[in-house]
Amino acid sequence: MPIKTIIMGAAGRDFHNFNTFFRGNKDYEVVAFTATQIPDIEGRVYPKELAGELYPKGIPIRAEEELLTLIKKHGVEQVVFAYSDVPHEYIMHKASLVMAAGADFRMMGTKYTQVKSTKPVVSVCAVRTGSGKSQTTRRVSLILRDLGYKVAAIRHPMPYGNLVKQEVQRFADYKDLVKHECTIEEREEYEPHIDNGVIVYAGVDYEKIVRAAEKEVDIILWDGGNNDFSFYVPDLQIVVADPHRPGHESTYHPGETNVRMADVFVINKVDTADADNVIQLRESLRKLNPKAIQIEAASPLFVDDPAAIQGKRVLVVEDGPTLTHGEMAYGAGYVAARRFGAKEIVDPRPFAVKSIAATYKKYPKTGPILPAMGYGDAQTKDLEATINKADVDMVIIGTPIDLTRVLKIRKPYQRVRYELQEIGQPTLQDILTKKFGKKK
Repeated sequence: MPIKTIIMGAAGRDFHNFNTFFRGNKDYEVVAFTATQIPDIEGRVYPKELAGELYPKGIPIRAEEELLTLIKKHGVEQVVFAYSDVPHEYIMHKASLVMAAGADFRMMGTKYTQVKSTKPVVSVCAVRTGSGKSQTTRRVSLILRDLGYKVAAIRHPMPYGNLVKQEVQRFADYKDLVKHECTIEEREEYEPHIDNGVIVYAGVDYEKIVRAAEKEVDIILWDGGNNDFSFYVPDLQIVVADPHRPGHESTYHPGETNVRMADVFVINKVDTADADNVIQLRESLRKLNPKAIQIEAASPLFVDDPAAIQGKRVLVVEDGPTLTHGEMAYGAGYVAARRFGAKEIVDPRPFAVKSIAATYKKYPKTGPILPAMGYGDAQTKDLEATINKADVDMVIIGTPIDLTRVLKIRKPYQRVRYELQEIGQPTLQDILTKKFGKKK
């Protein structure tokens, strides 16, 4: 009899693990996915078109709160944990819950889940969400392009819509973002690459995705999300670490996994972090992985009109996942508001409506910053209403995209941009040139 299995996830790693190991595997029967972290993804079905011939009705996606009920109802023998950016202690509580219910608890590593590409792969992952992976990935893509290579960035999944339509997605311009009905979270990751002339792939079936990308590029750039480890076998593994959260490199999953596999560390934000924290992080990384090269970097801020911020009461909007499960109390927008003399950073919580208010309740550590939550049309409208309701002089937008493309902001605003800037030697340019050389 096949082993009855539940995969715990968040519409990312869970689907990938299923596709690479469980789909078509008659030794297992996946009776359900459970979902958390991302709003409104439970209650759907992983469709039969993607699930394969063993699942003619697809696979139900249920809320993680139903886990014990599902184990009992289906006689589940194994539960696979397949999402990321969580403390080690959190995982063991989940394991204890599952084991007490009589099932085995499993986590899957690289052997059965990483796909081998026919092209070289550079992976950019992180210790935690919000470490600066996105600007590091952009920097790597531009260096490789300057070396003469055509590069595609393959982004960690964010399939929050029609899964069949999202099986393989390709983004080359803004029209593709509209075509695929991208959420704010997706736009935050895709737009900066498109602005740099780099094609982005994403979706659900990551073997099909990489095969499509291989047809048009020289090098695959894995743009890891939610501090997950690469879906592809990497030829070079770059891992970004954040000195604003020292200690997290050894206490979060799968951040520590990334640390132990890294070829190169980018210790980011050294310009805004406490010097002792930078030293602590550097020593911890060296202890966990003494062979990896360490690079220190800054993420300098750019604002169109810094003088306009001075003396203003401002609302700061930051990247959503960085503040929520990333547990950062602030980001680039907050730093810019303080640096350029804002009179007051106004707490947005009294103005929060519906799903935004619910986000603050779910993530009470978020603090007096507004997370740019926009996982669907309703949440995007709630974000817009919250911003326009706030009693402020100006909005500081610290998200990677221009929110005014998707929101009608009825207040003066300033965008904060940031790019990676290596400090000292070696640089990413040195490492990538040594690894790949110039294209002949």
